[in-house]
Amino acid sequence: MSKEQIRQVLKEHGKFSANMDALAEDADLYEAGMTSHASVNVMLALEDAFDLEFPDRMLKRSVFESINAIHAAIEELTA
Repeated sequence: MSKEQIRQVLKEHGKFSANMDALAEDADLYEAGMTSHASVNVMLALEDAFDLEFPDRMLKRSVFESINAIHAAIEELTA
C-alpha cells in the first residue's frame, strides 16, 4: 500500500478539479474540492483497492482529509 495508490484512487473517485499529482500529501482534500458525497465514493474505492473495511470509528472527516491521514488509517487497519 502506497501513497501513490491512494492518490490514484483519489484521482479516479474524488472528483477534484485540482491536479492531484501536484497536491501535497498533507493538503486538505476538502479544501481542494472533495465533497462529502465524493468522500464516500473514495472510502468505498479505498476499501476495494486495499481489501479492507473502515470501522465506524474511522468514518469521520479527519480520517479522509489528506493523503497522509488516509495512509495512516490504512496502515492502522493493516498492521
